Amino acid sequence: MQILVVEDEHSMAELLKRTLQEEGHQVVLADNGREGFEIARASRFDVIVLDVTLPGMDGISVAKRLREGRNQTPVLMLTARDAPADIVSGLDSGADDYLTKPFSIGVLLARLRAVSRRGAIPRPVCFEIADLRLDPGSRQVSRAGTALNLTPREYQLLELLMRNASRAVSRETILESVWGFDSEVTENTVEVFMRQLRLKVDNREPKLIHTVRGFGYMIREPKEQ
Repeated sequence: MQILVVEDEHSMAELLKRTLQEEGHQVVLADNGREGFEIARASRFDVIVLDVTLPGMDGISVAKRLREGRNQTPVLMLTARDAPADIVSGLDSGADDYLTKPFSIGVLLARLRAVSRRGAIPRPVCFEIADLRLDPGSRQVSRAGTALNLTPREYQLLELLMRNASRAVSRETILESVWGFDSEVTENTVEVFMRQLRLKVDNREPKLIHTVRGFGYMIREPKEQ
Protein backbone atom coordinates (compact mmCIF):
# COMPACT_ATOMS: atom_id res chain seq x y z
CA MET A 1 0.00 0.00 0.00
CA GLN A 2 0.95 3.63 -0.48
CA ILE A 3 0.63 5.19 2.99
CA LEU A 4 0.92 8.82 4.09
CA VAL A 5 2.03 9.23 7.72
CA VAL A 6 1.43 12.68 9.24
CA GLU A 7 3.25 12.71 12.57
CA ASP A 8 5.33 15.51 14.13
CA GLU A 9 7.13 13.39 16.73
CA HIS A 10 10.31 12.34 14.91
CA SER A 11 10.91 9.06 16.77
CA MET A 12 7.30 7.94 16.28
CA ALA A 13 7.33 8.92 12.60
CA GLU A 14 10.54 6.96 11.99
CA LEU A 15 9.19 3.94 13.88
CA LEU A 16 6.01 3.95 11.80
CA LYS A 17 7.95 4.39 8.57
CA ARG A 18 10.37 1.56 9.34
CA THR A 19 7.61 -0.79 10.52
CA LEU A 20 5.40 -0.17 7.52
CA GLN A 21 8.27 -0.48 5.06
CA GLU A 22 9.22 -3.81 6.63
CA GLU A 23 5.66 -4.93 5.86
CA GLY A 24 6.22 -4.03 2.21
CA HIS A 25 4.39 -0.70 2.15
CA GLN A 26 5.55 2.55 0.55
CA VAL A 27 5.58 5.40 3.06
CA VAL A 28 5.56 9.19 2.70
CA LEU A 29 6.14 11.28 5.83
CA ALA A 30 4.86 14.75 6.73
CA ASP A 31 5.72 16.41 10.04
CA ASN A 32 2.97 19.05 10.22
CA GLY A 33 -0.70 19.33 9.41
CA ARG A 34 -0.43 21.81 6.56
CA GLU A 35 2.18 19.79 4.72
CA GLY A 36 0.17 16.61 5.29
CA PHE A 37 -2.97 18.21 3.90
CA GLU A 38 -1.20 19.47 0.78
CA ILE A 39 0.44 16.09 0.11
CA ALA A 40 -2.85 14.22 0.67
CA ARG A 41 -4.68 16.61 -1.62
CA ALA A 42 -2.10 16.39 -4.40
CA SER A 43 -1.37 12.64 -4.42
CA ARG A 44 -3.29 9.39 -4.09
CA PHE A 45 -2.77 7.12 -1.09
CA ASP A 46 -4.35 3.88 0.06
CA VAL A 47 -4.41 5.02 3.71
CA ILE A 48 -3.52 8.13 5.69
CA VAL A 49 -2.15 7.69 9.23
CA LEU A 50 -2.91 11.01 10.90
CA ASP A 51 -1.83 12.27 14.30
CA VAL A 52 -4.30 14.60 16.04
CA THR A 53 -1.89 17.02 17.72
CA LEU A 54 0.10 18.61 14.91
CA PRO A 55 1.75 22.00 14.32
CA GLY A 56 0.29 24.23 11.63
CA MET A 57 -3.06 22.45 11.45
CA ASP A 58 -4.37 19.78 13.81
CA GLY A 59 -5.42 16.36 12.57
CA ILE A 60 -9.12 17.04 13.11
CA SER A 61 -8.93 20.04 10.76
CA VAL A 62 -6.88 18.08 8.21
CA ALA A 63 -9.48 15.29 8.09
CA LYS A 64 -12.37 17.76 7.83
CA ARG A 65 -10.75 19.69 4.98
CA LEU A 66 -9.97 16.52 3.08
CA ARG A 67 -13.58 15.36 3.35
CA GLU A 68 -14.87 18.81 2.41
CA GLY A 69 -12.72 18.54 -0.70
CA ARG A 70 -14.28 15.12 -1.40
CA ASN A 71 -11.05 13.27 -0.68
CA GLN A 72 -12.27 9.94 0.66
CA THR A 73 -8.92 8.23 1.31
CA PRO A 74 -9.31 6.06 4.46
CA VAL A 75 -7.89 7.81 7.55
CA LEU A 76 -6.55 6.10 10.68
CA MET A 77 -6.24 8.75 13.38
CA LEU A 78 -3.59 8.48 16.12
CA THR A 79 -3.77 10.35 19.42
CA ALA A 80 -2.88 10.25 23.09
CA ARG A 81 -6.35 11.54 23.87
CA ASP A 82 -8.65 8.67 24.84
CA ALA A 83 -11.69 10.47 26.24
CA PRO A 84 -14.98 9.49 24.57
CA ALA A 85 -15.54 13.08 23.42
CA ASP A 86 -12.14 13.12 21.70
CA ILE A 87 -12.86 9.86 19.91
CA VAL A 88 -16.27 11.13 18.78
CA SER A 89 -14.65 14.35 17.52
CA GLY A 90 -12.09 12.39 15.54
CA LEU A 91 -14.61 10.10 13.91
CA ASP A 92 -17.01 12.96 13.18
CA SER A 93 -14.22 14.83 11.42
CA GLY A 94 -14.12 12.08 8.79
CA ALA A 95 -11.63 9.59 10.22
CA ASP A 96 -12.41 5.92 9.54
CA ASP A 97 -10.78 4.60 12.71
CA TYR A 98 -9.15 5.92 15.87
CA LEU A 99 -6.14 4.44 17.68
CA THR A 100 -4.90 5.78 21.02
CA LYS A 101 -1.25 5.96 22.04
CA PRO A 102 0.54 3.92 23.22
CA PHE A 103 -0.48 1.11 20.87
CA SER A 104 0.96 -2.20 19.80
CA ILE A 105 2.37 -2.53 16.29
CA GLY A 106 0.22 -5.60 15.75
CA VAL A 107 -2.95 -3.65 16.47
CA LEU A 108 -1.81 -0.78 14.23
CA LEU A 109 -1.19 -3.13 11.31
CA ALA A 110 -4.55 -4.84 11.83
CA ARG A 111 -6.37 -1.50 11.90
CA LEU A 112 -4.59 -0.42 8.72
CA ARG A 113 -5.63 -3.60 6.96
CA ALA A 114 -9.20 -3.05 8.09
CA VAL A 115 -9.51 0.57 6.92
CA SER A 116 -7.73 -0.15 3.64
CA ARG A 117 -10.26 -2.88 2.83
CA ARG A 118 -13.02 -0.28 2.97
CA GLY A 119 -11.28 1.66 0.20
CA ALA A 120 -12.04 5.17 -0.93
CA ILE A 121 -15.47 6.14 -2.13
CA PRO A 122 -15.31 6.03 -5.95
CA ARG A 123 -14.88 9.43 -7.48
CA PRO A 124 -16.75 10.44 -10.62
CA VAL A 125 -14.83 9.96 -13.83
CA CYS A 126 -15.58 13.56 -14.73
CA PHE A 127 -17.53 16.53 -13.40
CA GLU A 128 -20.39 18.08 -15.33
CA ILE A 129 -22.35 21.25 -14.64
CA ALA A 130 -24.91 22.02 -17.35
CA ASP A 131 -22.84 21.90 -20.59
CA LEU A 132 -19.52 22.38 -18.77
CA ARG A 133 -17.38 19.26 -18.47
CA LEU A 134 -14.10 18.72 -16.56
CA ASP A 135 -12.10 15.51 -16.77
CA PRO A 136 -9.62 15.23 -13.83
CA GLY A 137 -7.80 12.37 -15.52
CA SER A 138 -6.88 14.25 -18.69
CA ARG A 139 -7.33 17.74 -17.18
CA GLN A 140 -9.44 18.64 -20.20
CA VAL A 141 -12.25 21.16 -19.86
CA SER A 142 -14.95 21.89 -22.40
CA ARG A 143 -18.20 23.80 -22.65
CA ALA A 144 -20.88 22.83 -25.15
CA GLY A 145 -18.28 20.58 -26.75
CA THR A 146 -15.72 23.35 -27.25
CA ALA A 147 -12.39 22.89 -25.47
CA LEU A 148 -11.40 25.61 -23.01
CA ASN A 149 -7.74 26.58 -22.80
CA LEU A 150 -7.17 27.14 -19.07
CA THR A 151 -3.95 28.00 -17.29
CA PRO A 152 -2.91 25.61 -14.47
CA ARG A 153 -4.26 28.02 -11.81
CA GLU A 154 -7.52 28.50 -13.67
CA TYR A 155 -7.90 24.75 -13.95
CA GLN A 156 -7.28 24.30 -10.21
CA LEU A 157 -9.84 26.99 -9.41
CA LEU A 158 -12.45 25.42 -11.64
CA GLU A 159 -11.82 21.90 -10.37
CA LEU A 160 -12.17 23.10 -6.77
CA LEU A 161 -15.49 24.76 -7.58
CA MET A 162 -16.80 21.77 -9.53
CA ARG A 163 -15.82 19.34 -6.77
CA ASN A 164 -17.97 21.49 -4.50
CA ALA A 165 -20.80 22.13 -6.97
CA SER A 166 -23.77 24.02 -5.51
CA ARG A 167 -21.78 24.81 -2.37
CA ALA A 168 -20.17 28.15 -1.56
CA VAL A 169 -16.37 27.97 -1.42
CA SER A 170 -14.74 30.64 0.73
CA ARG A 171 -11.91 32.84 -0.53
CA GLU A 172 -9.78 31.46 2.32
CA THR A 173 -10.37 27.89 1.15
CA ILE A 174 -9.51 28.89 -2.41
CA LEU A 175 -6.26 30.52 -1.29
CA GLU A 176 -5.24 27.50 0.79
CA SER A 177 -6.25 24.89 -1.79
CA VAL A 178 -4.88 26.54 -4.94
CA TRP A 179 -1.91 28.60 -3.73
CA GLY A 180 -1.03 26.85 -0.46
CA PHE A 181 -0.95 27.88 3.18
CA ASP A 182 2.39 29.67 3.06
CA SER A 183 1.63 31.73 -0.02
CA GLU A 184 1.59 35.52 0.18
CA VAL A 185 -1.10 35.73 -2.48
CA THR A 186 -3.97 38.01 -1.46
CA GLU A 187 -7.73 37.78 -1.98
CA ASN A 188 -7.37 40.43 -4.70
CA THR A 189 -5.34 37.92 -6.70
CA VAL A 190 -8.13 35.38 -6.28
CA GLU A 191 -10.59 37.90 -7.71
CA VAL A 192 -8.33 38.57 -10.70
CA PHE A 193 -7.99 34.87 -11.49
CA MET A 194 -11.72 34.35 -11.02
CA ARG A 195 -12.49 37.11 -13.52
CA GLN A 196 -10.16 35.47 -16.02
CA LEU A 197 -11.80 32.10 -15.43
CA ARG A 198 -15.25 33.58 -15.93
CA LEU A 199 -14.23 35.12 -19.25
CA LYS A 200 -13.45 31.63 -20.51
CA VAL A 201 -16.16 29.56 -18.80
CA ASP A 202 -19.06 32.02 -18.80
CA ASN A 203 -18.60 33.47 -22.28
CA ARG A 204 -22.07 32.10 -23.08
CA GLU A 205 -25.39 31.67 -21.32
CA PRO A 206 -26.27 30.47 -18.80
CA LYS A 207 -23.71 31.86 -16.37
CA LEU A 208 -22.48 29.12 -14.04
CA ILE A 209 -19.98 30.81 -11.70
CA HIS A 210 -21.53 33.05 -9.06
CA THR A 211 -20.14 35.36 -6.39
CA VAL A 212 -21.32 34.74 -2.84
CA ARG A 213 -21.01 38.25 -1.44
CA GLY A 214 -18.76 38.60 1.55
CA PHE A 215 -17.72 34.94 1.38
CA GLY A 216 -16.49 33.47 -1.88
CA TYR A 217 -17.75 31.75 -5.01
CA MET A 218 -20.05 28.97 -6.17
CA ILE A 219 -20.66 27.04 -9.37
CA ARG A 220 -24.12 25.62 -9.90
CA GLU A 221 -26.69 24.51 -12.41
CA PRO A 222 -28.68 27.47 -13.78
CA LYS A 223 -31.99 26.02 -12.56
CA GLU A 224 -30.76 25.88 -8.96
CA GLN A 225 -31.51 28.79 -6.67
